[in-house]
Amino acid sequence: MRSAAGAAAADLGCAALFVVIGRANHHAGGGADGLWDTFWPFAAGTVAGLLVTRWWRRPVALLPTGVGVWLGTVALGMILRVLAGQGTAFAFILVALAFLGLFQLGWRLLWQRLAKPRRRAPAA
Repeated sequence: MRSAAGAAAADLGCAALFVVIGRANHHAGGGADGLWDTFWPFAAGTVAGLLVTRWWRRPVALLPTGVGVWLGTVALGMILRVLAGQGTAFAFILVALAFLGLFQLGWRLLWQRLAKPRRRAPAA
């Protein structure tokens, strides 16, 4: 996951998971077209966040990469939703901030935790 491509895929996967769970919880129809209509603003926000933070330099870093991707995903995603005539209720913004923060920052924290070198116990 230290690769830039893997990190980008993980971040886009988090955005996709947010959309899939949200649409399922709200019993939204529309099939693949409905999923795409909801996903593309967040995908664009994720890509913008990745580019602005130059994620390829430190793809698993919490700062600036993780926070920049997270806030870019939510901020640009919501702006694009407004421009596309989709809803952005305040509660929805809070849910997006919470979910995407947990997942887009969470996978990085988990990766950093698991990737730390482990100390060996001294031989007896």
